[in-house]
Amino acid sequence: MEEGDRDERFLYMISCFRPRLKQFIQVQPVLDQLPSLSAEEREKVRAALLQGGAVAGAEELLRAVERGPRGCGWFHEFLQALEHGGCSLAACYANPSLSQLPSPAEEADHDLCVHLVQLLYSTLVDRMRAVQVAEKCLEMGIFKEEDLERIQTVTDNRGNREGARELLSRIMQKKDWFSPFLFALRETQHGDLADDLSGNTGGTENRQNEMKNSTNEETEITSQPGYATVEDLKQQENVNDSFISENSVLETSMGENSVDSESDVSIGDGSVRNFSENLGQSCTTSNSDEDEEERRASPEPDLTLRDYQMEVAKPALNGENIIICLPTGTGKTRVAVYITKDHLDKKKRASEPGKVIVLVNKVPLVQQHLESEFHPFLKRWYQVIGLSGDCQLKISFPEVVRRNDVIISTAQILENSLINADKEDEEGVHLSDFSLIIIDECHHTQKEGVYNNIMRRYLKEKMKNRKLAKENKPLIPQPQILGLTASPGVGGAKSYAKAEDHILKICANLDACRIMTVEEHEDQLKNQVKEPSKKTVVANDKKRDPFREKITEIMTEIQNYCQLHPKSEFGTQTYEQWVIREERRAAKEEKRKERVCAEHLKKYNDALLINDSIRMVDAYNHLNNFYKEEKSKKTVRSDDDDDEPAVSKQDETDEFLIGLFHAKKKWLKKLAGKPEHENENLIQLRNTLMEEFTKTEEPRGIIFTKTRLSAFALFQWIQDNPKFKEVGIKAHYLIGSGHNSEMKPMTQNEQREVIDKFRCGNLNLLIATTVAEEGLDIKECNIVIRYGLVTNEIAMVQARGRARADESTYALVAPSGSGAVEREDVNIFREKMMYKAIQRVQKMPQEEYLNKIQNFQLQSIVEKQMKAKKDQRKTYKKNPSLITFLCKNCHKTICSGEDIQVIENMHHVSVKKDFQSLYHTRENKTLQDKHADYQTNGEIICKDCGQAWGNMMVHRSLDLPCLKIRNFVVVFADKKTTKQIFKKWGELPVRFPSFDYAAHCPSSDED
Repeated sequence: MEEGDRDERFLYMISCFRPRLKQFIQVQPVLDQLPSLSAEEREKVRAALLQGGAVAGAEELLRAVERGPRGCGWFHEFLQALEHGGCSLAACYANPSLSQLPSPAEEADHDLCVHLVQLLYSTLVDRMRAVQVAEKCLEMGIFKEEDLERIQTVTDNRGNREGARELLSRIMQKKDWFSPFLFALRETQHGDLADDLSGNTGGTENRQNEMKNSTNEETEITSQPGYATVEDLKQQENVNDSFISENSVLETSMGENSVDSESDVSIGDGSVRNFSENLGQSCTTSNSDEDEEERRASPEPDLTLRDYQMEVAKPALNGENIIICLPTGTGKTRVAVYITKDHLDKKKRASEPGKVIVLVNKVPLVQQHLESEFHPFLKRWYQVIGLSGDCQLKISFPEVVRRNDVIISTAQILENSLINADKEDEEGVHLSDFSLIIIDECHHTQKEGVYNNIMRRYLKEKMKNRKLAKENKPLIPQPQILGLTASPGVGGAKSYAKAEDHILKICANLDACRIMTVEEHEDQLKNQVKEPSKKTVVANDKKRDPFREKITEIMTEIQNYCQLHPKSEFGTQTYEQWVIREERRAAKEEKRKERVCAEHLKKYNDALLINDSIRMVDAYNHLNNFYKEEKSKKTVRSDDDDDEPAVSKQDETDEFLIGLFHAKKKWLKKLAGKPEHENENLIQLRNTLMEEFTKTEEPRGIIFTKTRLSAFALFQWIQDNPKFKEVGIKAHYLIGSGHNSEMKPMTQNEQREVIDKFRCGNLNLLIATTVAEEGLDIKECNIVIRYGLVTNEIAMVQARGRARADESTYALVAPSGSGAVEREDVNIFREKMMYKAIQRVQKMPQEEYLNKIQNFQLQSIVEKQMKAKKDQRKTYKKNPSLITFLCKNCHKTICSGEDIQVIENMHHVSVKKDFQSLYHTRENKTLQDKHADYQTNGEIICKDCGQAWGNMMVHRSLDLPCLKIRNFVVVFADKKTTKQIFKKWGELPVRFPSFDYAAHCPSSDED
């Protein structure tokens, strides 16, 4: 094209799109980039800007450009000035290349997004921290340095509101700005504003109210230079008239499909277009369900990796089995999503079957990975589904695998289906059904863990393939393996050699060619990982503790009564282990006095442990609730006559123990109410919390504690202390969902609700057990406190990784002499040992590495085979008729092994005739405490002594007594050691028949 023709074309583009160019040009930055303009022209432009505002200044700038003189390359200079001046959208309109020109639909999308901002303008200006959001926009490449500097200057000189106005005026002049802007808001803790803009919160009524509230603000906005007016928008696409109906569609489409994470926005070209597709434009109709689904889909985010993420992903992208070891908060899951898409894309191009399964070890992680990562990034191209034990599917797992490309599942579901595939009469899946297996938190792939059980199958198939290859037979297809972890640990190693062996064993179990850590881009990783400052707070509690003294007096009296004399100190883990052993020994030997005393001593020891870490009143309540329960169990009312007085089933031992507590109860309660005797640990915890929650503007923290009971008690302590409320602490506890504790568990939904409240700021302090240590996507914290809880180096790294906010703190609060500080030091040493061991493994010659890996793999398989043979010899040999069950407390014969049948290979029920005459039924206390609004299954207790036996369960409308084996003594008719106690039914070397429903279903001749 001739020079003159180009000039004419360029001038034509300016004349065509003059109104939009005037909206999107930031005059001063562009003017600075135009050296060809004369000083006189510059002064005219500045004067217009000063007197008439941004639009007048932009008009004068365009006139100056049109007037010339225009030398060679003048239009290229102007385009460069627009780009470098932060006016990328204006550059699209000015460029004669029509390939960059926004389409009419994209223009409409942009106008609609501008109008959304205008409608919520007042809220955004009032609540948005301008500089913080601007910094994030600069980091993402939306803003230039010029933009940030101007926003900072305006904010410093005229306040945050004016800074926010400046930010909004600038961001709406950018190309593809809306979805990145939502992302920036979420990343800077403005999730509520992002929700308002994207339509994720509230209903139509709320949105209409917001629009009413913002009506007054619209007048102000539309009069400002640099904004499209409402009249303009009406002329463009009649947006204003249809906005309410459009917004209703927005709520439906985004509210159902979006996720509360960084992944619900798009970063890249076409993001505004994707946003508009969500709105379901009223001018577009389609009879196709597919078109409707496509139009209502959430925006697809741009799947890109940082340099350090790409570095660790490369071997997996080439098809190798690897372990990726990245610190918490650095995007391991994002790397896995990228590898998944790359893997499936390559399979599709090669016309080969591709299927990916992502294995997790905790149920909440299924939903988290599905909603936050895999589904948003992959839904446009692949079918993605999440499965866990609490899912109610109407189709089988194999069918789910067949129908979907990516399955996110708890590992146990896959293991169960693999076992089913081994049975002729069951449908299952095989490892060969998958082309890629991703194992999250892969450091658990060891010993008898479910991850390792799955991987042993893989290794057996690999060895079988070697044999098949020698025989020139077809090989079994094997999936690629990808392991993810923040810390593989050292497995308790005390030397570098043992630590190295541990790392090699993990690699062997996962059949990994290598373990990947960041080396080349370590500086980038360090910028991403915010290392918290560490501090240790030691509680030197030297003062007298009369509550503890009184408890130890009672325990000494009980020990003398039953003639049990331990060598360990009261209130320690060692004492607890001793008393549990004594309780089991006495149960087997039918020494009821010693057994019951040991059971009560454990409760008093629990109270001492509570007293050392929480409040005296919590320790007192623990004992008081136990003795209330004991008295209730030992007082039995006839099932036949409710008016008949209750009969006490207490023997001499029960009367002594219950009487002893009640004799001391008043004194214990009085001591528990004296704050001057409160333990020093709580004082130090209080000081640490107050310090951390008053030094930052939006504090967020987690306290990790050992037990569910202590988590709940600390929550109560914070609730009861008004000082915490004054500094803005809003706390809740977060505990596990298992039922193996006296404390009632949290359901998965309750856990999710608490975490969601923490994410959005309704809560700012979690008191958690180890359930929150690894995996769960919990918002970055300013403060992480381990309250007397020190486990291993993996847990330490995981917990510390929760402190990811700027200027965060990781603190250990522990009593002196507890050994916690020393164990933390050991963990720090082991962490250093772990990284050194990883480096040594990485530098190992490949041949040596592969030899060691192969030896460890053979060792793992042989060990498993030996254990299986041993279990086979020990298990399933006994005939059920050879065993008898006795009540653990009164040693009354309950039933024979012949009376036990199993439902779904899990629930052991008694089918003994007239079995109901041996027990009473009462309400299940755990469910009763939860105030469940549904019918609770009763707890069954011994009619003679009140010992709990299990629960009533409903199976196909039949009420059946489901027994817990730990409540019974098992008598073997053919063994020298005839009596044993088992924790789980699986430990019992007997196979029981499946439940015969037909034999127990009530029927009649008429039926």
